Amino acid sequence: MSNDPRLDLAAKASATSGSDTWHSTGVEGVLRPLHLADGPHGLRHQPDEGDHLGIGGSVPSTCFPPAVGLGSTWNPALVRRVGAALGSEASSLGVDVVLGPGMNIKRSPLCGRNFEYVSEDPHVTARIAAALVEGIQSQGVGACVKHFAANNQETDRHRVSAEVDDRTLREIYLPAFEEVIRTTEPAMVMSSYNRLNGTYTSQDPWLLTELLRDEWGFDGVVVSDWGAVVDRVAAVRAGLDLEMPPSGTDHLVVAAVERGELDESVLDTVVERLKRVQERVSTDTSRPLEHEANDALAREAAREALVLLKNEGGALPLAADRSVAVVGEFARTPRYQGGGSSHVVPTKVHSALEEFGTAVEAGTLKSVRFAAGFTLDGTEDPALVEDAVAAAREADTTVLFLGLPDSAESEGYDRTTISLPAPQLELLARVREAGEQVVVVLSNGGVVSVSEWQDRADAVLEGWLLGQAGGAAVVDVLTGAASPSGRLTETIPVRLRDHATYLNFPGENSEVRHGEGVFVGYRHFDTLDVPVAYPFGYGLTYTSFAYSGLEVTPAGGQDGENAWTVSFTVTNTGDRPGQEVAQLYTGVEQDHPTRPVRELRGFAKVALEPGESARIDLPLTGRDLSVWDAGDQRWSLAAGTYTVAVGASSRDLPLRAEITTAGDRYVRKLTKYCTVGEWRTHPIGGPVMEEVIASFPGLDDVPAEMLEMARSLPIITLRTFGLGVTEEMLDLLVDDIEARRQAAVARGEITG
Repeated sequence: MSNDPRLDLAAKASATSGSDTWHSTGVEGVLRPLHLADGPHGLRHQPDEGDHLGIGGSVPSTCFPPAVGLGSTWNPALVRRVGAALGSEASSLGVDVVLGPGMNIKRSPLCGRNFEYVSEDPHVTARIAAALVEGIQSQGVGACVKHFAANNQETDRHRVSAEVDDRTLREIYLPAFEEVIRTTEPAMVMSSYNRLNGTYTSQDPWLLTELLRDEWGFDGVVVSDWGAVVDRVAAVRAGLDLEMPPSGTDHLVVAAVERGELDESVLDTVVERLKRVQERVSTDTSRPLEHEANDALAREAAREALVLLKNEGGALPLAADRSVAVVGEFARTPRYQGGGSSHVVPTKVHSALEEFGTAVEAGTLKSVRFAAGFTLDGTEDPALVEDAVAAAREADTTVLFLGLPDSAESEGYDRTTISLPAPQLELLARVREAGEQVVVVLSNGGVVSVSEWQDRADAVLEGWLLGQAGGAAVVDVLTGAASPSGRLTETIPVRLRDHATYLNFPGENSEVRHGEGVFVGYRHFDTLDVPVAYPFGYGLTYTSFAYSGLEVTPAGGQDGENAWTVSFTVTNTGDRPGQEVAQLYTGVEQDHPTRPVRELRGFAKVALEPGESARIDLPLTGRDLSVWDAGDQRWSLAAGTYTVAVGASSRDLPLRAEITTAGDRYVRKLTKYCTVGEWRTHPIGGPVMEEVIASFPGLDDVPAEMLEMARSLPIITLRTFGLGVTEEMLDLLVDDIEARRQAAVARGEITG
């Protein structure tokens, strides 16, 4: 606790809020102001006091691919390098903490901020986010993971209550945060705007103290999202250390302490946490800004983010003798990031059109002609369409850049459709009629529908939002200077209505029910075998790969017998170099599914020359096979046989094996409120219950359907059926079973 005489009550209270939009409050000789800046994919550093809305200008910084792109690389090593570059730029600009990465799950493709998030899957989210945090913090700069927690939409985000059951929270929305906090120790965690099951996350003691600190061991600072604090005193009491930006309500904290409603020691703890963060960070404004090197890294990351969805007839890569019509305003005026607080002023911007010109000069392409085709604001312009059709008619290949306008995707609101703008689809139809070969390049931060138009394209390249070097990266892949290696981190549905969230997004009356439970994204589509346009993990390359030699061997370790190593070989069977993303899924067969048919539990990205093979080892633990037991508040590994599958996507898994485990040997405590069925299947209570049942004459004559109905009865109800059973008898029975259970635990036969 802080007993520094320089800290009176008012000073301690002031430390719990910022001094301006981007700085914490300093206390002379004790705390220095920490400089915070937005920065999931580039720094939004404003030279003066600044503003959260980004109305004021910010210093040019490298704009790397947003999380939608970084996630699609499936390359933690590359993302770690991006994080280090971000951290280096932050240090040079005197920024102590970078507000990122965003780690929320892409529950619905309509979320307006999906471009800032990694995936619909918590495992790939955790791996990519952890790599970014490690990179940032390797440079003496803190990272702030956000938005904690269940912030999966923008609609009514300041008030909406995400109604999420405990198991779904633990298995879908919290695991990425847990892994990143446990493995990388980020400097800060940002609470979200929304309520979680009725309580604002910025003032939820279970979320901010019991879970985050007591269970996960987080010892950094919890900062609010900007303007998210509703009740200052309740927030401080719950575990929120820093309100940003300041609301001028420090006096409420002082008054609460003086009235005895808030213990002053809570403020001492806040000061100690801020001290720890300031001791961890060390910026160096004399460090030179490496903008050219970082631009090259941004281009490399953007190349690996591109996902080739379709490539019929070898349309890609473009042959050097092809004349190309480049159609679409996005080729000249690229969309490279989304709107809102993460908007970065880039150091430069590479347009695909400029890079096509460079390719012609280098002899990589025969010729290029450009036609805008459409306006960015959606205004109809028939002359632009006719010009595009003429260009397509004269070219060997038309590369058509389609996508969503800036206004479609931003922090603050959600989308209402996943369709491309109608004028663009009409342009595609006209170009298809005129052109010999059509390649579509997409620019979008969230998934767009492809099913209704992709048959008009020979190739489709998902270009996401790729940062400042995205235009160059696209041309690198189109011309074959680089092979596509990105993979989908979210499923592309055939129709929006096929999505698990269709009836429960974005909710109403400031409440959104997560009715799909743990069946989020591919967990829903694959469990129900719903047709999709492209599955989770999917992506083509310019070569081919084969999988072989699957072996699953016990690995020992902390989980004892519940740890394995999954080994297999990947071979490049084509004639070009390429990178494959090998994916590991687990599942369990169930007649009536209570858990997804498969879940991603590991992956590795490997670069291979033609004919080259690599042996890959991936770890698998008991936690990977477990589910959250909401009744006993623990991870539960049931005994049984589990499937291990390896391949190139959630629906392309050529290698399969089975593992059998005795489980965690956990035996639950029985009570008189447990059902007859629960008693009869209990390893200790079951035999005793059978003896009890046998002691009642005449049960053999009871119809089978009546006995089945009795399975659902809590045993406390047996006292009401005239069987001579009293509550005292049941209490003795419960005590006897519990004594036997505790003895078995002491002998190491079970856990409990």
